[in-house]
Amino acid sequence: MVPRPSLVRRLTSRAVNQALLDELVDWLRIPSISTGEGDPAQLERAAAWVVERVRGAGGEGRLVTIDGGNPLAVGELRAADPAAPTVLIYGHYDVQSPGAPDAWTSPPFEPTVRDGRLYARGASDDKGNFLPLLHVACALARDGALPAHVRVLVEGEEEVGGRSVARWLAGDERGADAAIVFDSGGEEPGVPTVTVGLRGLVHLHVRVRTGERDLHSGLYGGAALNAAHVLHAMLAAVVPAPGGRVRDELRAGIVAPADAERASWARLKPGAQVLADVGARPADPRAGAEFYERNWADASLDVNEIVTGEPRTVIPSTAVATVSLRLAPRQRAADLAPVLERLLRDAAPPGAEVELSEHRADSALFDVEDPVLRAAGQAMERACGTPALFIRSGGSIPIVADLAARGIPTVVSGFAVPADRIHAPDESYLLRSLELGEASARELLRALAGASHQS
Repeated sequence: MVPRPSLVRRLTSRAVNQALLDELVDWLRIPSISTGEGDPAQLERAAAWVVERVRGAGGEGRLVTIDGGNPLAVGELRAADPAAPTVLIYGHYDVQSPGAPDAWTSPPFEPTVRDGRLYARGASDDKGNFLPLLHVACALARDGALPAHVRVLVEGEEEVGGRSVARWLAGDERGADAAIVFDSGGEEPGVPTVTVGLRGLVHLHVRVRTGERDLHSGLYGGAALNAAHVLHAMLAAVVPAPGGRVRDELRAGIVAPADAERASWARLKPGAQVLADVGARPADPRAGAEFYERNWADASLDVNEIVTGEPRTVIPSTAVATVSLRLAPRQRAADLAPVLERLLRDAAPPGAEVELSEHRADSALFDVEDPVLRAAGQAMERACGTPALFIRSGGSIPIVADLAARGIPTVVSGFAVPADRIHAPDESYLLRSLELGEASARELLRALAGASHQS
C-alpha cells in the first residue's frame, strides 16, 4: 500500500527519502495498539510487516511468541564478511491507544503530512523513530554493503510493560557486539543525542478496601473506616514535600553525576524553559535550576492516579491509586520495590485490606568513554553536522537495562522531540527527523562495525 497521490506530492518536495516515507506510511496504517482495546490480529500484522522487510532484503526473519505474549519480530541481515561484528537494532511496533477520535485533527491511523510533520499514532513512538535503522540495514544488505551482521529485534509490548522481549533476550546465547536503540531523542530538532543513562521504574497499583459497601456519611461518619482517608494517609507517607527529595529509605544506591556530565548539561536549554515549553509549573523555586539533575540523576515519586468515592455523601469502601517511583541510574528495582511497598503498608491502619501489584524496570548507565559510544557520537555528528550531546533520560526503556546487564554497549538515540506529542492526540514526527535518522543510521552501522572490531 502506498500513500495517496496528494500525500505523495507533498512529500516529494522534502529531502527525506521517498521510499522510507512510503514504508513508514504503510506501517503506521496498521493500528497495532497494545493497550486495552488493541486487536491481536493487528499486532501480529505489524510484527509480520517487519519480518517481510527483512526477508525482502535477503535476510532471515520470523515471529516469536513467548508465553502467549504479543509476537516479537526477530531477524538477521548478514554482512558480506563472515568475520564482521554483530550489531543488534531494537524498536517496538506497538502503540498507545489513540483515545477519543475527535481529539485528533486527522484520523490517527491515516498518516497525514502538515507543515513538515507526519501525523499518526506511532509516528514518533516508535515506528517513525526506529524505521530508519531497519530501512538502512535492509538497503545496505540488498547492495551487499552491510558492514556488520545486523540482528533485528522489534517487540509489541513496550507500551504495556510486557516481559516477552526480556525473556527472549535472557535465552539468547549469541548476543551482539553492540546495540542501537532508536526510541529516544532530545529537546531540540536536529541536535543529535546519545543517551548514556536511563532511570528505572517501580510502578505500583494500590487497592484499599475498608468495608463491604459504601455507607451513608451522616449515619456512620466518624465511626466507620473510610477507604479514601486510608489511601490518603498511605500516599502521604511516601510523597515528598514540595521542593523535597524522596525519603531516605528510597535513596539507597544513588550515585552523584560526575562534574564533566554536569558541565555538559549546562550547554542544554535551561530547565525552566523546558518546563515552560510543555506547559508545566515548577514544583518549587529550585526546580528549573535543578531540572537535569533531578530528572536524570535522582529518584522521584509521583502519584499518577486516584479513584475513589462518588459525588454524594458516602464513606467510600474502596480506593485505588497508581504510584510510580523513578529510580536513579545504578538503583535497582529489586532493592527499592520492597521498601516502597513496606512504607505504604505500614501507613495503613488495622482493618484496612491493602492489595499491591507492580511492574519493575531497572535503570541503566553506560560509560561515556566507551569506544562504541564515542564512535557513535562522532558518527551522528557526521550525519547531522552538529556535535552530538551525551545526555541522560528521566524515562525508562526496560530492554536497555537488560542489554547493559549482558555487557552489550548500547547506543540509545533517535530524533523524538517534545513537540511530537507522543502518547497524546495529534502525535507526529518531523520529516527532518526522519531524514536525520536515516543519515545517522547509515553512519552508525559503519562506525559501530569499526569500533566493535577494535574493541
